[in-house]
Amino acid sequence: MMTRKRRRLIVLLVCGLGLGSAAGLSLWALSSDVAFFTSPTELVQHPPGPDRVFRLGGLVEAGSVKRGDAGGKPTASFRVTDGAATVAVNFVGLLPDLFREGQGIVALGSLAPDGSFRAQEVLAKHDETYMPKEVAEALKKSGHWNPEKGAPPPASTWNTMAVPAKDAKADDTKAGG
Repeated sequence: MMTRKRRRLIVLLVCGLGLGSAAGLSLWALSSDVAFFTSPTELVQHPPGPDRVFRLGGLVEAGSVKRGDAGGKPTASFRVTDGAATVAVNFVGLLPDLFREGQGIVALGSLAPDGSFRAQEVLAKHDETYMPKEVAEALKKSGHWNPEKGAPPPASTWNTMAVPAKDAKADDTKAGG
């Protein structure tokens, strides 16, 4: 005969096992939907596996946008840069109204076999002062922007940027007189 205490313990264990299993299955199902952010430099240095969906962020390189039409659908190809590296992006669909050269974007997609980025979705920044958090972090990490020294560099200059030299301030004073 089972005592009341033993029955409660068994019920609690079964409930705990059920709750743990449900939580584990939920986390496992959601893990395939997580899309990590990557800058062009990180993508070149550590390319993800095939068919891995991730977000690519940076600036649309000036002079790189080419629009077309494939099977009645609009297409666009352009390059995204973080100042240190550049990645070719191909997209089938309508680009956001705010999409233009020199603007920051975040694209969701995966790498194509040829090494280009195949975007499923393209998001453009919503005004001239906004910068996605991931893009700002990539700029800081690559050495192109130090928030303590002012605003980020203008978007139109990203595709020509070099990592600033440590003596840049000294060079500016020599050039100025």
